Amino acid sequence: MRQSVQKLEQFYTSRLGTAAQAMVSRRLQTLWPDLDGLDVLGYGYGIPYLHSYRKGARSIIYAMPSEQGAARQMSERGNISALTMDHELPFAPSVFDRVLVAHGLEEAPNMPTLLDELWRVMKPEGRIVIVAANRAGLWARSDKTPFGAGRPFSRTQLSDALKTSGFVPLVRSGALYCPPMNKICGMGTVRTFEKFGETVWPGLSGLVLVEAVKRLYAGRGGRQKKRLLRPQFGGSGVLGTSAGASTHIHPLREAAQNNE
Repeated sequence: MRQSVQKLEQFYTSRLGTAAQAMVSRRLQTLWPDLDGLDVLGYGYGIPYLHSYRKGARSIIYAMPSEQGAARQMSERGNISALTMDHELPFAPSVFDRVLVAHGLEEAPNMPTLLDELWRVMKPEGRIVIVAANRAGLWARSDKTPFGAGRPFSRTQLSDALKTSGFVPLVRSGALYCPPMNKICGMGTVRTFEKFGETVWPGLSGLVLVEAVKRLYAGRGGRQKKRLLRPQFGGSGVLGTSAGASTHIHPLREAAQNNE
């Protein structure tokens, strides 16, 4: 069973969640300084990490697993979050330039199928970053955070899983070296732990990040012909952020409908 979207939202308003967001964003900014003019997919619960890119990106869609639930996010075009299924994402092939997976892989019932679907909806030479709990770190062993749920990974395990689904891993990194303890997770202390950990024990980070690229020569082009489903924008299971907010059809949904 996945962590609920309510628990994820509560976590990112806590001191531990603020520390996780800051340290992952610090790493993500080195990989993706900006996403200007790009189409971006956040799978799982990527809101805390992609919010700062919304002004520059051409579009950002948040795809949230149905077992988790979805928190509605609005843009000038309407609702940009959708409930999805791991095994069939409701998007046309080769839509997204960038994909961020956070709280999406650890509890996936079928990880290879999910990675195959993410490969399908990405453009050639598109980049994906996966953020997951480090099996050697303390955060994977704590029930105080969502990173203690599901299966943790090593950097090598994530890289191998991406290779199996046709991606080419590029960068492996770590983040969040501070122990998951509220009393010592102030921003000043977290930054000190981060600098020390990167130098002294790089393999013991709380989280691991792996960036990979979609390469067509990896031989996965045949998966582009899968049937498409309509995304469930709005409706039951989506948490409204404001009463009476209207929901509009996003252009990416129109593209999916036109390809059916």
